[in-house]
Amino acid sequence: MDELNNEELQEQNSEEEEEFELSHTDKVAGIFTEPSATFEATSKFPPKTSDWLIPVFALIIVVIISNFLIMSNPIIKQAIVEKQISIVEKQFADAVEKGTMSQEQADEQMDRVRDTIDQQMAAGQIFSVIGVLLGVFIVFFIVAGVYFLFSRFALKGDGTYASAMVPYGLSFYISIIAAIIQLILSLAMDKHFQDLSVATFMDMDTSTFSGMLLSKLDIFSIWAYTIISIGLAKMFKSEDTGKYFAMVFGLWIGVSIIWYFIVQAVPFLGSFGM
Repeated sequence: MDELNNEELQEQNSEEEEEFELSHTDKVAGIFTEPSATFEATSKFPPKTSDWLIPVFALIIVVIISNFLIMSNPIIKQAIVEKQISIVEKQFADAVEKGTMSQEQADEQMDRVRDTIDQQMAAGQIFSVIGVLLGVFIVFFIVAGVYFLFSRFALKGDGTYASAMVPYGLSFYISIIAAIIQLILSLAMDKHFQDLSVATFMDMDTSTFSGMLLSKLDIFSIWAYTIISIGLAKMFKSEDTGKYFAMVFGLWIGVSIIWYFIVQAVPFLGSFGM
């Protein structure tokens, strides 16, 4: 009888341990210390909206504040203006070379661009808040959807759309750290750091194929995609984490290469970035 009671108590204790759900702060700490165990524990419960909504909003706030502080630096602001002007000048030069615009027309257009670009920069700070708010959410839902489709149907995982949203959202905490470091470096060096890649530190032109590839050599991006890979594997109940690494990194590099060639064919799209 005592043995039976002991067995029941052990089963009850075991069930209580299995039913223990990590808090959001536990999950945040876990993705930095024990991502595999953290997502393993998270996968035993229905995905929580707070696990992706909080980091998304946190990243939006950090990016908005960062953009404001960077644009408050006159040296960085002027460098950004000059970069925009050089892009327009190149477009006009190509148009003159192709014969679709005369040199006089190009010069007149450039004068107008220079006159209006400062005004646009001032108004742009207001619109950038709206742009960041909408842009981050739109990208988040689309990318999470892609991860869900590949995880559920290509890799035959057992999970929902929300199962993809959680690991992708939690990876934003790494993006937040990267954004803060970029802000510190930008203000300290009077140079706008768009990322922390090899291409940025080497001042490489990312419109070239080699520059584009080196822009992917970013320790924080690699770290974030590693977390996403582990998270998707656990959330979709897979023992084979390797195929999720192949899927996530393959999509990242593959889409980047495809986008590069699209931009080469339609240069205007380059302003949207990837």
